[in-house]
Amino acid sequence: MSSFLEQSPLGKPAAYQAQYDASLLFSIPRAQKRAEIGVGVEGSPPPFFGADMWTCFELSWLNQKGKPQLAIVHCIVPAESPRIIESKSFKLYLNSFNNTRLANIEALQMLLQHDLSEACGSTVSVKLIPPELFASEKIQELEGVLLDRLDIDCDTYLPNPDFLKVNLEEAPTEETFVSHLLKSNCLVTGQPDWASIQIKTYGHPMDEEGLLKYLVSFRNHNEFHEQCVERIFMDILRACKPSKLAVYARYTRRGGLDINPFRANYPVALPTNLRTARQ
Repeated sequence: MSSFLEQSPLGKPAAYQAQYDASLLFSIPRAQKRAEIGVGVEGSPPPFFGADMWTCFELSWLNQKGKPQLAIVHCIVPAESPRIIESKSFKLYLNSFNNTRLANIEALQMLLQHDLSEACGSTVSVKLIPPELFASEKIQELEGVLLDRLDIDCDTYLPNPDFLKVNLEEAPTEETFVSHLLKSNCLVTGQPDWASIQIKTYGHPMDEEGLLKYLVSFRNHNEFHEQCVERIFMDILRACKPSKLAVYARYTRRGGLDINPFRANYPVALPTNLRTARQ
């Protein structure tokens, strides 16, 4: 993975292209990092489905008269796609539209969907929100029992699934937990990534203090957003063995982009892509 990422623009000086250039998109295979957590080994399918929901706040282009236009972009990259898009390359790609003339917003949407789908190797859904609809973009916090209320001692800052425990003496039940204390670091640059996370389970009751300590233990861990969520999913699935599990993280934006991965092992609709206050 490290040798592959050396080819990416992440962590390197980059000149902004002001004319459309799809070649700026840099793809990263999911397979290697998934293999590290035992997913997809020997061709077996992942024990989850879901998507990575992107929100892009910095997109502008020119209409046929040269007048600047702008929109917010919502993208849904399916978890079964073989590749993800490196975020800095995504930003450079979006900025390449700055001096590009397009017939209308529909033409832009089709172009974005084509390029992003090609880069990911699977159909990417793209929705553009023009300024007249900005008021419909609401803020909503994740719902669930707030783990952060617990007064715990923390001294472990690399992922440790040994914290994850359940009470086998109690009957299975539905639980939803939320924490705003998830922090990891970019795999390449080491810059901090901040997130709120929601965990839904159906199984024996989870030890709340252990779950919070586990989430805090990601604090010095270096991994991309999508990979962190899949690691959390697999660690909980293996340690706690819930029959139903969903993990959803909303990361604060960087470079005008936020990434919000969702993974589940049971039939459930994707969450509505509503940003939190920190985003």
